[in-house]
Amino acid sequence: MSIAEKQPFQSFRNQVGKLQRLAQPYFLPVEETSSWQFLLLIFALLAVVVGSTLLLLTALLSISGSLAPEWQMRFLPGVPERVSALWHSPVGPLVSFLMLAGVLCFAISRNKLRNGRWLPWLLLGAILLLILVINGINVGISFVARNVENALVAYDQDGFWKVVAIYAFCLVLALPIRALQSYLVPRLGLLWREWLSERMLGKYMSNRAYYLLNPNDEESEEIDNPDQRISQDTASFTSTSLSVTVEILASFLTFFSFIIVLWSISSKLALWLLFYSVGGTALVIFASRKLVALNNQQLRLEADFRYGLVHIRDNAESIAFYRGEKQESKEAERRLRGAIKNYNRLIIWEALISVIQRSYDYFSRFLPWLVIAPIYFAKEVDFGVFGQAFIAFSQVLGSVSYIVNNIDRLAAFSASISRLEAFQGKVEEIGFKDSKSDESVGIRDDQKSILLSNIDLVPPKSDRCLIRDLTLEVGPEQKVLVVGPSGCGKTSFLRLVSGLWPASKGDVNRPSISELLFIPQKPYMILGTLREQLCYPQDSSRFSNQHLRAVLEEVRLPEINQRYPDFDIKQDWPRLLSLGEQQRLAFARLLLNSPSFVVLDEATSALDVATEKHLYQLLAQREMAFVSVGHRPTLKDFHDTVLELDGHGGWKLFPASGYNFNIAS
Repeated sequence: MSIAEKQPFQSFRNQVGKLQRLAQPYFLPVEETSSWQFLLLIFALLAVVVGSTLLLLTALLSISGSLAPEWQMRFLPGVPERVSALWHSPVGPLVSFLMLAGVLCFAISRNKLRNGRWLPWLLLGAILLLILVINGINVGISFVARNVENALVAYDQDGFWKVVAIYAFCLVLALPIRALQSYLVPRLGLLWREWLSERMLGKYMSNRAYYLLNPNDEESEEIDNPDQRISQDTASFTSTSLSVTVEILASFLTFFSFIIVLWSISSKLALWLLFYSVGGTALVIFASRKLVALNNQQLRLEADFRYGLVHIRDNAESIAFYRGEKQESKEAERRLRGAIKNYNRLIIWEALISVIQRSYDYFSRFLPWLVIAPIYFAKEVDFGVFGQAFIAFSQVLGSVSYIVNNIDRLAAFSASISRLEAFQGKVEEIGFKDSKSDESVGIRDDQKSILLSNIDLVPPKSDRCLIRDLTLEVGPEQKVLVVGPSGCGKTSFLRLVSGLWPASKGDVNRPSISELLFIPQKPYMILGTLREQLCYPQDSSRFSNQHLRAVLEEVRLPEINQRYPDFDIKQDWPRLLSLGEQQRLAFARLLLNSPSFVVLDEATSALDVATEKHLYQLLAQREMAFVSVGHRPTLKDFHDTVLELDGHGGWKLFPASGYNFNIAS
């Protein structure tokens, strides 16, 4: 049994904390406020809305009483008197005081509600206002239903049609309000999703979090499937958060609206209802603790299965060459079986919860009969009380039984909160660690050369030291070739130079980001036009078509000009271009970016010797400094210095002109 199952209250508290850390930043900046200020504004908003609703109702009654008193008497019988009595009771001054206090809270916090943060509060207030109005109409309908049944029992035809007219008026009034509420809730959710997705995406793309996270290792404790968390989990969280919040507030208001009606009919029925709902809720919560873990696991397994299918699609040609359909099918089926097995456990638990929910619902229907029937037979109430009691009872029961009726949805929502908050926490942790590691190792990214001082290189999550106590400087126009046996750490060294991996010891000084470019063995092909492909990561509008054509000619890709005269065409470039064409296109991209320093990881491995020589000469002509990894002996002709690694931490520097390539096995 997990800790969460042993300590349900602590687990609930943790989930509320996660929910707050995800929700508060959209409504109120966390850097300038605390959690109690956020909760205070929520209560302030509720007070303002309740007070505004009461004032609005009073104003409408006053206007309708002046302009059409006969219509007010017909459709709102007794309502003006009840509202007037409310204002003259202690409730009136209390509501006025709380409303003014709520307005004051927002006035004090106005400086924090900038950058569009006032809009979600305004929309949320409008939604609460609509909920209050709907609850008021529902309370009125309960009295209408009571009068309808009494008119039917008394064979009062005139009274019946009068009450039916009032009921029709309530429906006409409620329908547009319901429609507006149905629009505002998802609209606010959409605005929130846009903000949260952009925030998550910004954190994901900052500090190389997208690179440091390992989404493919199923046995790892890292965050799995970040793409799903940014897209699907974010959408689910925002929409469900709002709908659950609105439903809870509606249940809260419904409870207080109808418990008064129910208590006026029978205090005994009201007390039985409270005991029954509390007991049923406790039973369902106890039985459904497993649902949260199962829903969380299901989200991960479904995402893993989907990623496996995407992997097959992205590597279709390689799989076809290997005839690896059988192996890939086995892997996809393994992932599918995992999702199916977990889902089978999930539906078993959901079925058990459903039995409890249905039993709870069925037995609740007997309570009004058992309590109201004796006082009706004693002729203490009229027959219409049955209908009103059932309406009030069902409304109060529905409000206090919200958890019982939505436990499976709340369990899925809780899993979504955990996944999204864990992702947010991880990317923030990466950003914090990145800044700390830069300070501890002594990284500077504003130098005129690449300077490594007494560096130890240990791969992340490893204790194997690939390079020990290395000191090396690559100045302007200097050219260094890195050689050594396979697995000795050549590419790892390039990751260090490029800033992807930190050094475990020593000082790292490198040029600014704009002056250093990395070219891998398999170039990265973006999703975009040919123009964007060539200019990446620069703004494609900086270069003219003539400039792009000239660069393609320089890297010996004239056929690209002939096949695609329109640079704005979009194609599946990794499939259409061979690896050799992709490597030449990467050199074209390099020439357009024109950095002072270049890091090349076997960037010409798919090219013939003549083309390789031509491309390196282009770099030399532009006076670029570069660090290369390669295995061809011809490469030493384009470099000044050779750095030889032995894979055990040792290293040596040689002049390139007299280096014997055979010793680097």
